[in-house]
Amino acid sequence: MELAAKYTPQDVETKWYDYWMKHHLFRSHPDGREPYTVVIPPPNVTGVLHMGHMLNETIQDILVRRARMEGKNACWVPGTDHASIATEAKVVARLAERGIKKTDLTREEFLKHAWEWTDEHGGIILQQLRRVGASCDWERTAFTMDEERSRSVIHVFVDLYKKGLIYRGVRMVNWDPKALTALSDEEVIYKEENSKLYYLRYYLSNDDQKEAPEGSVVHIDEKGRRYAVVATTRPETIMGDTAMCINPEDPKNQWLKGQKVIVPLVGREIPVIEDEYVDVAFGTGCLKVTPAHDVNDYMLGQKHKLASIDIFNDNGTLSEAAELYVGQDRLDVRRQIEKDLEAAGLMERVESYVNKVGFSERTNVPIEPKLSMQWFLKMQHFADLALPPVMNDEIKFYPTKYKNIYRHWLSNIKDWCISRQLWWGHRIPAYFLPNGDCVVAETIEEAVEEARKLSGDATIEAKDLKQDEDALDTWFSSWLWPISLFNGISDPNNEEFRYYYPTADLVTGPDIIFFWVARMIMAGYEYTGKMPFKHVYFTGIVRDKLGRKMSKSLGNSPDPLALIDSFGADGVRMGLMLAAPAGNDILYDDSLCEQGRNFCNKIWNCFRLIDSLEVSDGAQPQTARRALDWFGAQLRKSAAEIADLFTKYRLSEALMEIYRLITDEFSGWLLEMTKPAYGEPIDRRTINEVKAYFNDLLHLLHPFMPFITEELWQHLAERKSGESIMIDPQNIAQPQAEDAQILATFEQIKCIVQGVRAVRNAKNIAKKESLELEVIGENPVKSDNGIIEKMANISSITEVTEKNANASVFMVGTHTFAVILGNLIDIEAERSKAEAELAHLKQFLAGIEKKLGNEKFVANAPEAVVALERKKKSDAEAKIQSLQARLADLAKE
Repeated sequence: MELAAKYTPQDVETKWYDYWMKHHLFRSHPDGREPYTVVIPPPNVTGVLHMGHMLNETIQDILVRRARMEGKNACWVPGTDHASIATEAKVVARLAERGIKKTDLTREEFLKHAWEWTDEHGGIILQQLRRVGASCDWERTAFTMDEERSRSVIHVFVDLYKKGLIYRGVRMVNWDPKALTALSDEEVIYKEENSKLYYLRYYLSNDDQKEAPEGSVVHIDEKGRRYAVVATTRPETIMGDTAMCINPEDPKNQWLKGQKVIVPLVGREIPVIEDEYVDVAFGTGCLKVTPAHDVNDYMLGQKHKLASIDIFNDNGTLSEAAELYVGQDRLDVRRQIEKDLEAAGLMERVESYVNKVGFSERTNVPIEPKLSMQWFLKMQHFADLALPPVMNDEIKFYPTKYKNIYRHWLSNIKDWCISRQLWWGHRIPAYFLPNGDCVVAETIEEAVEEARKLSGDATIEAKDLKQDEDALDTWFSSWLWPISLFNGISDPNNEEFRYYYPTADLVTGPDIIFFWVARMIMAGYEYTGKMPFKHVYFTGIVRDKLGRKMSKSLGNSPDPLALIDSFGADGVRMGLMLAAPAGNDILYDDSLCEQGRNFCNKIWNCFRLIDSLEVSDGAQPQTARRALDWFGAQLRKSAAEIADLFTKYRLSEALMEIYRLITDEFSGWLLEMTKPAYGEPIDRRTINEVKAYFNDLLHLLHPFMPFITEELWQHLAERKSGESIMIDPQNIAQPQAEDAQILATFEQIKCIVQGVRAVRNAKNIAKKESLELEVIGENPVKSDNGIIEKMANISSITEVTEKNANASVFMVGTHTFAVILGNLIDIEAERSKAEAELAHLKQFLAGIEKKLGNEKFVANAPEAVVALERKKKSDAEAKIQSLQARLADLAKE
């Protein structure tokens, strides 16, 4: 194949991805090799590729491709998540566009529309991942609601229910008024809001006007009526108040003990209760208690046996139980009730207040604490299973800082609300008998049997049972993902599960450490007795160059596919990985992808140079032999460092070492040291070894940049159909005993060459001008003079005892080298240049001295400013002294 003059990603990427797919190179089956298994964090079935996916899938692909090249049986399983809330919202929105309401449909009719949506959109993101180069075993693609995954979910629910770990009850939950479903605590995002603190008047219902105890703070209006003041951020909930609470030790509110007060506007009489829960220092020390609409109030209500009044409908409007503002939205009521309280003389005052408000992660509306009948999973049992393996490093986190976050969450775990008031998802396998009793079973047939046993009625049939309307939380399927992908729930002894499980590495974002990572660990130990994965690599969040999280609303998130069109997949992959240390946020900028594209062009041109050289059967020059021996040592050292970095999951550092190895060592030094003189051929032994090293470099680079490395590897030699660099093992040897010495020698050689080049630049001497080099004393690299002469265009290197007057000197370690300048520089021009610079520096110094001579400046200016001026003075004096010495030398020439 003839290599194109210019690298064009569009011509290469589709060709090689199709080739890999055609030859089934991503496919994996159990065999005798060591397995390396990765399961994809399943993206939402409704999703499209964004920068977070791009980063995550690139990292997974790097790990999988490297494992393949190490000879492991790499199995990367793709799939998508049914995303109950997000998908149902999409379907509801599309139906609304057609003039159809969800409430107009039966469950079956709605699910038909949901499956249509899924079939239409479900494969988009997986197709897009192919553009990135993702080497998934696509034949294993799974979906959290496909037949096997669904069977696993239902089996686990029934099993946990029978174990007494799942229960149903009325509890305070986080309610999403837009999605009309309960949420778990982890699905609530707290944001700081500029709110208001409303101070409301609660008048005593039967004021006996007894003298208040000493220390009391009594509020009296203009009519002499006494009242308590309650501070709240949610005045719209007063219709649900069933008590006022004070701290029994609070001296300022002792006068309220045993009293009853009137709820403002509502007119309902409620008792004043006492509890140490009340913070004496917050507000007035008086707390309104609304058990149906606040978690802490709910606990107070349970403790003091208070009534509970639910004043909200599911959609966040006020219900009939509120009696006031019925049918109005809660946020509209807040604005209106402020006015009404003011008009009624029941508002003491209003203050600005910053507080944290919980928002639904999915719909971004404020959540509403709500008493609701839900299904819960007891979590303490699972926390006890999942905490030790992470703390003991049986499962290793990268970076390790996430261990503390993980421990904190598991040490403060709450029961998981696993039911959702949705139709799209796994329907809860609970069936209710006509008398209200409940049975849980995997199938309706088993439910009928259970119902007959429970009731003693052998005549019960399926039509007599009513299945629970709720669906399970999406994460209840995701937590089984590494197990259910290999049918480990349904058939735990099958060959694939025994071979591929536990998986090797999990790559995910730290934002789902609780949603997903912890729960997968729990499920793994509960159902297999083993960890689900050995290592967890936490990626950072992709941010723009200003540090802002990328989002559609900010318009700062580029389209990954557009980036691939512009820079090529390899360029984008490299751009992301250059700035992606584990666990730290990525400050993305298009210039990173441009650097990746430029690197592709660099590699391409390196190969074009190698491939274009005329080859002869002549003898190998000693300089080439030494250069190749040096690069071999450098390659072995770098490969060992890269392997070590991979074990520590420091992938960005590994890529930087490969980048340096190719750009600096191979291109900048080896090719220049081995390249024949213009028009001359290169000997066959040298070019073969150069190509062999280039092959090694392609292998090191392939996991990061798969497309260009495949293209160039295919050009390096004749390949059979089906051969690929991705399954061609790396054969780079381990560092050898003699490597350290040759590397140290070549560091000296490189420093000498760089010293000569620095003199050329400083003196403006053209590269084509040959120079003489003198070593004052013993030459430390005498046997390699030929390399220095070639790389620095030196005509001779001699050892001398004294410095030549007409020379420019530099040091390498303890050795002094002198470049003989001869007639190569214009002495008059050098003198004029030095004199002009000297005059400028003297003028600059005079200005600094004048400023420092000003006592007022020295006395009043900040210490750092004065110190800076003094440093400028000393620097200028040193430069002046150096220029004066240079002028003295020029006068002798």
